[in-house]
Amino acid sequence: MNDIVFKELSYRINGICFKVHRDIGRFGREIQYADKLEDLFKGNEINFKREFEIKDLQNNKKTGNRPDFIIEDRILLDVKAKKFITKEDYYQMQRYLKSANIRLGMIVNFRNTYLKPKRVLNSKAKDNDIKRNKL
Repeated sequence: MNDIVFKELSYRINGICFKVHRDIGRFGREIQYADKLEDLFKGNEINFKREFEIKDLQNNKKTGNRPDFIIEDRILLDVKAKKFITKEDYYQMQRYLKSANIRLGMIVNFRNTYLKPKRVLNSKAKDNDIKRNKL
């Protein structure tokens, strides 16, 4: 059971995050990191949606949940620029994953000296339902 969810895509995202961290440093603002990520995603031909409001699958209503990036409709990316990641950040990501029915979320805190992207899994997501979700 050592399968990595969306291995290649998540490695590409990690590489881009490391480049952003190297270029901007650790004392930028969240918007600066997100803008640079957007530029690099476009340059690397990675499909994404930025700050897109997620619809709930059960009642097809908007939830108010807006992750920073939805990448290839498979990975949610939440950009942070603060001293440390809290439980609330994990709970927020779990809400995003549940309402979007996506298996993998990543929380990246650019304030750290050494970048350590955190992977959050949604074990209840169904692969076949992801394609039906018109985020």
